[in-house]
Formats: sequence, structure tokens, C-alpha cells
Amino acid sequence: MNILLPRVLRTFYRKEPISSFILTVGAVDAVIGGVGQRWSLLSLGLLIATLSIILRWWQVQKSQPILTEDTPRRYLPPSSSRTPLPQLTHNKIRR
Repeated sequence: MNILLPRVLRTFYRKEPISSFILTVGAVDAVIGGVGQRWSLLSLGLLIATLSIILRWWQVQKSQPILTEDTPRRYLPPSSSRTPLPQLTHNKIRR
């Protein structure tokens, strides 16, 4: 457990450092508010943590690839495949 937790936290922070920081701030505020019986700080921390989770979910949804059609992209017109391409030669001029 001790080895697994730092790896998970490290990968989470590397993927989305901004939303991870906001989640950490909200969690710390919620813990301080809960332990100190400061209900406004607890509710503010829970609100911030919830907003960071929503922000992370929105970023994941936005970054999903858009489905494209399965037809291959052609860079040359179809008529060019019937005619052979010219040979490329390199003529050196010797002086």
C-alpha cells in the first residue's frame, strides 16, 4: 500500500497538475474545517474539491478523439495512378 499510493498520486499530478492542485486545496480546507468544526470552511473545501473533480472530468471529455470516417485519405488524384511517374535522375555537372 505504501508503494502504490505515491505512484498513483504522482501519475495523477503529472497528467493534470492544475486540477490536482485545486483538489488538494479543497481537501485540505475540508479537513481543517471538519477537524476545527468550522462549517463554512468545510463546505467551502467540499465545494472546491467538487469543482476540481468536475473540471477534471470536463478536461477528460474534451480530450477524447473525434471519430473520423474509415475511408483512407488520398493525396494524389485517382487518375495519376494509371500513368507512371517520371524517373528521378541526378545529373552531376563535372568541371
